[in-house]
Amino acid sequence: MSKRHSAKHKLDRRMGENIWGRPKSPVNKREYGPGQQGQRRKGKMSDFGLQLRAKQKLKGYYGDVTEKQFRRAYDEAARMKGDTSQNLIGLLEQRLDIIVYRAKFAPTVWSARQLVSHGHVYVNGTKCNIASRRVVPGDIVSLGNKAQEMALVMEAQSLAERDIPDYVVPDGAAKVTFTRVPTLDEVPYPVKMEPNLVVEFYSR
Repeated sequence: MSKRHSAKHKLDRRMGENIWGRPKSPVNKREYGPGQQGQRRKGKMSDFGLQLRAKQKLKGYYGDVTEKQFRRAYDEAARMKGDTSQNLIGLLEQRLDIIVYRAKFAPTVWSARQLVSHGHVYVNGTKCNIASRRVVPGDIVSLGNKAQEMALVMEAQSLAERDIPDYVVPDGAAKVTFTRVPTLDEVPYPVKMEPNLVVEFYSR
């Protein structure tokens, strides 16, 4: 799997926001959309448009998970007790590739997924190459010896633009424990996410 720099940058410009808070985002220089029509004044967006945009932004933030996976997460969140939008965020944050990203083992969501799929990540001491695997509270996620020496991992750990959230507790440089399912307020999104609009989109 490639790093897909262009896809990340396209999504940032389409949304007009620096979704991952990266210093190289083109939005830092040009806040308008891509293409010839990018600088035209935008009309008022419909409710459907706002809901679709919220879904695209959230789905894109998690590495453009497939529509099938994203819909499955929503359906499960809707079946759970409590607030569906909070449940959806909790389920997305429990993905193994996202825990790897939160732990600063990888600089981007895409590289985190690549690290998992190449067999460099262990859950409770067992190798796991399924990026969508759900991590539950108490699980220990660690890097293999080879991965610890990768330039990619070292780069990620030196990034100043994001911190490890409270629900991912480090134990040294190559091991973290997922302590609890976070709420929306605890997730360190660089931009405002609106999962309530995603719920409205799917419940139409």
